[in-house]
Amino acid sequence: MNYIGSKYSLLDFLETTIEEVTGYKSGANYVFGDLFAGTGIVGQTYKAKGCTVIANDIQYYSYILNKHFIENIPELDTGLLEKLNTLSPVEGFIYNNYCEGSGSGRNYFTNENGMKCDAIRIELERLHTSGEIDDHIYFYYLASLVNSIDKYANTASVYGAFLKHIKKSAQKEFKLELLPVISGKAGRTYNEDINKLVRKIGGDVLYLDPPYNARQYCSNYHVLETIARYDEPELTGITGLRNSSEQKSKFCSKRTVDAAFEDLISNADFKYIFLSYNNEGLMSLDTIREIMSRYGEYTVFTKDYKRFKADKDQNRTIAADSTTEYLHCLIKA
Repeated sequence: MNYIGSKYSLLDFLETTIEEVTGYKSGANYVFGDLFAGTGIVGQTYKAKGCTVIANDIQYYSYILNKHFIENIPELDTGLLEKLNTLSPVEGFIYNNYCEGSGSGRNYFTNENGMKCDAIRIELERLHTSGEIDDHIYFYYLASLVNSIDKYANTASVYGAFLKHIKKSAQKEFKLELLPVISGKAGRTYNEDINKLVRKIGGDVLYLDPPYNARQYCSNYHVLETIARYDEPELTGITGLRNSSEQKSKFCSKRTVDAAFEDLISNADFKYIFLSYNNEGLMSLDTIREIMSRYGEYTVFTKDYKRFKADKDQNRTIAADSTTEYLHCLIKA
């Protein structure tokens, strides 16, 4: 999934630095916390290394993805795939609210793909509620649905707006594809406010990748949130936003981010803490250094990388093609 803030391109930098600071090598048995998990790429990497991973994200679609990646282990039954892909289309909530043919005026998916998504989502819920599939299979297929449907979205990568005309990739017939199953130890996944959760858990290495700016993930990915929950929310505005007031992050506000960050660091029961942040974030680099230094031995590493451009420069002026990623490290006293 093309995701704002994804650390896929920075994995080598993260892995090398974390190993250098901690001395933990692949195969070592330790607890790794990934508490702003997003699509789960970092947690997956450390699960595959042999860690017990604790994953968390306040967005429910992210929780669904990590519920599969972190808690499921091979082998999982793939026998439902053909049945789900051949279901008759249904005019459900996705079609009625996110497809132009329903009269909603929204153009997030073609009519056919919206109805296919509805059919699969409704059937998964029926199978789970009736007990015909267990939690592992349910999250396997639901995570795969969230990941798959995103490839057919008629957007410029995020769901803050839809495109007026259906782009080429969105015109293709939707097909559910199963996500990989990561070998390793089954971990734990949460869907909580990180500042509350950190008081209840602990481990060896904590990796933090909070939002860097004022863009709330709940607004950028609200359609995926609704597909994941399928709770038929009341939608507002041209883009069909759901009420996500309880998911607003304190890390997306200049007014609240410093206090939220210090609260998180002070209450984290982990020996090693790593924070990914770039040079354009709401928190200044001096503030991060000052806060982390209060709680132990602080160091920082840097890496230049190509920035995420959701709109391909069509709607705003981009100051630079690259940005500097900082990996702040704390060995907690």
